[in-house]
Amino acid sequence: MHALPETPRTQPTLPQLSELDGDAIPLAGGKAATLARLSAQGFHVPPGFVVTKDAFDRLRTDLDAALREAADRLGSGPFAVRSSAAAEDLPDASYAGLYETYLNIDRAGLADAVRRCFASAASARVSAYHATHASDAPASAGMAVLVQQMIDPAAAGVAFTANPVTGSRDETVVTAVHGLAEALVSGEAAGEEWTVRGGRASRTRTGNSPIDEGQAVAVADLAARVAGGAGVPQDIEWAIDRHGELHLIQARAMTALPDAVDWTPPEPGLWMRNFRIGEWLPEAMTPLFSDWLVPRLEAGYLDGMRETAQVSVPFRYAAINGWYYNCLPTPSPKLLLRVLLDSRGRAPWFLYNVLARVSRNPAAADRAVLHDLELHWREELLPEYRRFVDAVGREIDTASQRRVVAIVDEVCRIAGRYLFSLAIVGGSAWKMEGALARFWKEHLAGPLAGTPVGGAGHQALLRGLPGAGPDFRPHAVYSLDWYQPTAGEMTETAPGSSDVASPRARELTEFRTAAEQSCRTVLANRPSLLVRFNALLAVAQRYSVIREEQACDFTLGWPLLRRAARRLGELLKAADVIDTSDDVFFIPLGALGTAPADCREIVRERRAAWQRQRYLPAPLTLGAPRRLIGDPIARAVAIARGDRPVPDEAILGQPASAGHATGHVRIITGPADFAAFQAGEVLVAGTTAPAWTPLFARAAAIVTDGGTLAAHASLVAREYGIPAVVGTGNATVRLHTGQLVTVDGSAGTVLPLTAD
Repeated sequence: MHALPETPRTQPTLPQLSELDGDAIPLAGGKAATLARLSAQGFHVPPGFVVTKDAFDRLRTDLDAALREAADRLGSGPFAVRSSAAAEDLPDASYAGLYETYLNIDRAGLADAVRRCFASAASARVSAYHATHASDAPASAGMAVLVQQMIDPAAAGVAFTANPVTGSRDETVVTAVHGLAEALVSGEAAGEEWTVRGGRASRTRTGNSPIDEGQAVAVADLAARVAGGAGVPQDIEWAIDRHGELHLIQARAMTALPDAVDWTPPEPGLWMRNFRIGEWLPEAMTPLFSDWLVPRLEAGYLDGMRETAQVSVPFRYAAINGWYYNCLPTPSPKLLLRVLLDSRGRAPWFLYNVLARVSRNPAAADRAVLHDLELHWREELLPEYRRFVDAVGREIDTASQRRVVAIVDEVCRIAGRYLFSLAIVGGSAWKMEGALARFWKEHLAGPLAGTPVGGAGHQALLRGLPGAGPDFRPHAVYSLDWYQPTAGEMTETAPGSSDVASPRARELTEFRTAAEQSCRTVLANRPSLLVRFNALLAVAQRYSVIREEQACDFTLGWPLLRRAARRLGELLKAADVIDTSDDVFFIPLGALGTAPADCREIVRERRAAWQRQRYLPAPLTLGAPRRLIGDPIARAVAIARGDRPVPDEAILGQPASAGHATGHVRIITGPADFAAFQAGEVLVAGTTAPAWTPLFARAAAIVTDGGTLAAHASLVAREYGIPAVVGTGNATVRLHTGQLVTVDGSAGTVLPLTAD
């Protein structure tokens, strides 16, 4: 190994990779020098040679002959022709994808490919990147071209020795495709993804099986050995040829790698991402929403609890890497005594009915507590909410900063009280459904087995209910975070559903009516059971509709909150505190004081942090459940799934709405994607909120990352009679638009059938 040899100008040479060492970087470029070093260390690097800028300039008329001579030393071809610049593949500037690459070049085409590769150094995109990341020297300085023997790969891809999203240094992310990796590297293909940790690989995004688990581990081991020699995390390109041999194609230091993400909860207990407010938040929260609105909503929730049960028991909540998490209160003798004394004995009776009795004897819980709470919501809380929104809506656009802050505080307080009512009254729906499911299993499943009604299960009785259909409301939200527009602001993307919903609604209503009659026929000779069934059915159906009614109006104040944010942004911009009114979502809460300081730098920092956090794969749960409480969601899932088998390739979630459906995936990240959604597709999303409801009328099935059996997607899917699997954790990452899948809403599985 040695630096580039000194040669007479009349006889320039094109050195082989084996003739280079690290001192050659200024002339041979970072890529060629790195591969030369790795080849010398024993890594299986395809052989190649380097055309330096000096050699290129001096050869000119003799370039073809020199290239053919150098190619003869490599083999029969074809060849890959790539840039190798001194400033390329550095720890702080990768230049990835900026220069040109030419593949499958024969001997006759080498000269043209080399000339075009050198010419790419003068492109506008390279010049712009170079000006930001490199020195004042031109981008062509230190430019060389690397020519290598092509590999005929069965599979190829990239590997990162640190998770590029979370920053975790103990995970290697391997992405693979069949054949060449260029479509993957260029971003045209997503590829299959594996995460390797501790010598074990798990598939985190499905594809058409270009590699198996053992090969994923082998690629990760190769990448780890490269990183070990370099001393920093690496981004490598690799290929497995038709004989199963693994080759190292390229290696560079990972750039802009985030700090490792820590998901340790702030206190012991089971912390849930998709519980209460979290059910309405599909991504990380914007900073001002997290700092200001969430605490006000939580305080309003406790106000509602105090008004209803004469006691308040705070729920623990936290923003962990920007994501909302909530933890159930931990029972203790001291807490129970305080609840009993503060409520003057009312709380135990209240809690018994809304937590225990509602699941065992829903009709009795309705008579004892819930019906009065429903009336309170209809006759007092909802009208109060509407009156306030209407009244202050007339002043918000000209209000002072102090007045706007007061309005936001009050909207959040009322919405928090409303959320408590939704949790207790509307939240009873899934508990009542559980009671109906148990009755069905014990008394109806056997007699109705083999019939269409029997195949649908108890959920046939909750489909096509009056008042549960799609209803466009301007205040419906796609996310509770006030950064996101409401449905009324996005009318151009709001999907029409009448063409699909009406026929489906009629079919569901007819099927439900037939199911009710079938059940009553089975129970006709058992009058006591028939009375129980009728009472249970009536209350379960009524609260299923109530839950959706309450959920639809929970965000009644969100258009007002959006206007309040816009007003605050205008005032702060006029005060020269921020650059644009949209920056208001990223200011610190203290900037709402009487003399705010310049917030530009902190806005930039907080916006950048939020952009990173919103793409993190946030776990559904953190920590561990308390022994006395356990995990109520896990218990409900186990009961719903039963002993149904789970295919090895299936994505596993919570069985939210019974039935099977096969269709092509459509990943929906927000309202901008709604117009593309087609009837018969499988809707796959992070989570859903009421503004998404019109899509359900078109969907073959629903799959979500978050959500529970009691979440919006679950209840609406059951009402619409379509299969749903929720709480998958990462279906939006593991699946891709166009992929054919089968959704089993009874078993809680999503089975990929194709990679396309």
